[in-house]
Amino acid sequence: MTRRPALRPAITLTAVAALSLTACGTDDNSAKESSASPTPSSSTTSDRPRIELPSDLSYTFEWSRTGDEDKDAVLADSEQSIKAVDLAIAHQNALDGAYLYYYEGEAAAATQEFIQAYVKAKARVTGAYRYYDASVDVSAKDNASLVYCEDQSKAYDMYLKPEKINKTSVTKNSYVLYTTQLRKNTKGVWVAEKLTSLRGSDKCQP
Repeated sequence: MTRRPALRPAITLTAVAALSLTACGTDDNSAKESSASPTPSSSTTSDRPRIELPSDLSYTFEWSRTGDEDKDAVLADSEQSIKAVDLAIAHQNALDGAYLYYYEGEAAAATQEFIQAYVKAKARVTGAYRYYDASVDVSAKDNASLVYCEDQSKAYDMYLKPEKINKTSVTKNSYVLYTTQLRKNTKGVWVAEKLTSLRGSDKCQP
């Protein structure tokens, strides 16, 4: 919402057109978090929620430091916000505190619906996500936008009872373009206020 908006085809969610669920692919969970990732924004580490995800989930963020303090903070906080949504899904809790730390306003409301759809379906996500082609613009002291691509080709929906992973073929819809509007809050955290997505975007195709 910054994560994550638009829906994974395995779960039909008409109420969350802004959110996006996974679209499958091959069986490779080897992707890991980028070691060149930027560091979080100025809020104290102790204030931040702890995000410990299931071991079958992995993330690669192919965006590195820009050298600009605010832009790097936007990227770092957005990484955490993406993971926080998947943590809420894993917890099966649409009001999980971790994602609410990073989302406000329209983005928080849409993300809550997105998570609730997984709770209702008794499902969560598994596999490997890749993020790339990020573009950050800090237009004012406390306002920014982030545009980036998500590769869902190795990510899947997993139903919990009985446990079953839903795998589908990789298509152009496995690649999603996100546009996020962010604001730096009083804690110094770049929170997502608005989020839109375009599944199958030409910009994100491999």
